Amino acid sequence: MSVLACDRRGCDNIMCDRLSYQYGYLCEDCFQELVNLGVGTNIEWFMDSRPNYARQESTLAYFDCIFSER
Repeated sequence: MSVLACDRRGCDNIMCDRLSYQYGYLCEDCFQELVNLGVGTNIEWFMDSRPNYARQESTLAYFDCIFSER
């Protein structure tokens, strides 16, 4: 893991351990968002978009209610 900034627009995360020589560094939060969008996602569009923290938090809250931790 490096102390390198995520290259996605608007992301302030610095602990990135994923690298594309074409698109740059990507943090785990952005990577998970990209995975959730699916394989048809345009990566250039994704890297130019801002992280959607509100959607991640609401999705987490939704599934957390269904699958509670014991």
